[in-house]
Amino acid sequence: MSLYALQKFLYDLNRDSSVQDHYRRDRKTVLNGYRLIEEERRAIDEGDLGLIYVLGANGQLLMHFAAFLGVPWAAYIQALRDGVSRYGPVRAGVYAMTTSIDEKVAGV
Repeated sequence: MSLYALQKFLYDLNRDSSVQDHYRRDRKTVLNGYRLIEEERRAIDEGDLGLIYVLGANGQLLMHFAAFLGVPWAAYIQALRDGVSRYGPVRAGVYAMTTSIDEKVAGV
């Protein structure tokens, strides 16, 4: 998995107006500048916030991508929940899940 490339894209998109403009004009070409696996590329291209989260993207980066896409905050949070329900536990990164979806941790 190329989590670094995924997060680098999100970081660049958040910080660089030329990347934002390029993304708006030609999504596929701008993504060619990042070493993304097909699943990451598809998730970005489709704006699948839940899958991007499950792939391990940092929520601080991802929330700005959601805002860029025009996704309201409550819908963003729901997309993350839906992503875990649909694709399974977060696979990598700081949010990687070490328990099953239904398992309680510390009684919660």
